[in-house]
Amino acid sequence: MTDHDTDTDIAVIGAGIIGIATAYYLKKADPRLKVTLIDQGQPMAFTSAQSGENYRNWWPHPLIKHFTDHSIDLMETIARETENRINMTRSGYVLATRLLDVNDLATALFAGYGDDPDKDIRIHDDSTSQAYAPAGFEQWQVAPSGVDVLCGETLIKKHYPWYGAGLRTLVHIRRAGMIDSQQMGQVMLEQFRQWGGKRLQARLTAVETKRGFVLVFDNGAEKLHTAMAVNAAGPFLNDVAHLFGLELPVRNVLQQKIAFEDVAGAIPRQMPFSIDLDSHCIDWNEEERELLLADPDHAWMAREMPGAVHCRPDGGEKGSWVKLGWAYNETPTQARLEPQFDDHFPELVLRGAARLNPSLKAYFERLPRNRTHYGGYYTMTRENWPLIGPMAVEGAYVVGAMSGFGTMAACASGELCADWVLDGDLPAYAEQLSLQRYQNTNLMAELNAQQDRGLL
Repeated sequence: MTDHDTDTDIAVIGAGIIGIATAYYLKKADPRLKVTLIDQGQPMAFTSAQSGENYRNWWPHPLIKHFTDHSIDLMETIARETENRINMTRSGYVLATRLLDVNDLATALFAGYGDDPDKDIRIHDDSTSQAYAPAGFEQWQVAPSGVDVLCGETLIKKHYPWYGAGLRTLVHIRRAGMIDSQQMGQVMLEQFRQWGGKRLQARLTAVETKRGFVLVFDNGAEKLHTAMAVNAAGPFLNDVAHLFGLELPVRNVLQQKIAFEDVAGAIPRQMPFSIDLDSHCIDWNEEERELLLADPDHAWMAREMPGAVHCRPDGGEKGSWVKLGWAYNETPTQARLEPQFDDHFPELVLRGAARLNPSLKAYFERLPRNRTHYGGYYTMTRENWPLIGPMAVEGAYVVGAMSGFGTMAACASGELCADWVLDGDLPAYAEQLSLQRYQNTNLMAELNAQQDRGLL
């Protein structure tokens, strides 16, 4: 593919986990290719550095479930080949609700596991509880698959006594858990270099079309001629697309998290990643609530908040930290290299998470000093599906728009993008994950009508 006028065959713009995976699978498919991985900063130093480091194969649509199942297959291959250097574990995801009517949740479950729901979804009540294996520290090789649904507060309390009262249904997604995303990126980056891949640290400022593309860096200080280009710029997908004269149907939403040392031992180390699905009002005292409601800028904190606040122990069986997150923000924003975080968020997420895990109340208004408040951008399409495939300029491709699921989808995304670039064998879902889906009126009508888009 390379001729004497071309500096590289393929330029991958963006060295987050998605860009690294794309460069890795391009070189894996054909080590003779000249592939250059480009970023203005260090690899995985922006959005990928804020990863929740979780993975799951549950989605309310079977196509995305198949996609993430394949990505997990690829991650397991890396774990196997590196003696689990990526620290892959599989205690699962727990989704908890107090609602009597769980029809919407059941519909989403059966849609996601529609291939063989009788085999994959196991319903437990008091009479069948002996068949349920609660979460532990199982390695991914031996952990169960499918989904276990626990019905009834008594059964839930039997297996998870630390959860708050009133839970009626608990859904345990079994092919889910934790992974060291930085190690996974490092493994792929090391192999990419061993295969002859190149890295370039520079700021892309212009793109010229000339027998492929001429990428201009730092306002002309450096140029790179490439036959093809892949836009893997994460929250800056559209910034890069604009240099090609294109606009992508994506937006950025800033989401935040906190992590702190659990000095009070509030969260059991064996607790799986736990999500409170129910919306609720935070339990401020009356004086606090009145003060908030009287302030137009903060009144929303005293009103009903959306569900999906989540909590998990961090660092494995011998760790001592806890992570909390709550993706309640829905306001699109321009991505910035130094996002501005809300000073109220730590107390909000702590109080929100304490409904499912009441032991967290020990930290109300006294979070440990050893803590961090961080976050990153959820780059997403309206339907919350990835964009992987050709852009509207010949030779240019995009891989991105994975709002909070970049780590778990990185391997399948990189492999799929490489297949598009190299005219490889595409999976059945390839077009639906590309810009071509917007020409599929039936699919878009289905996705626009879907209430649950898998956003956590």
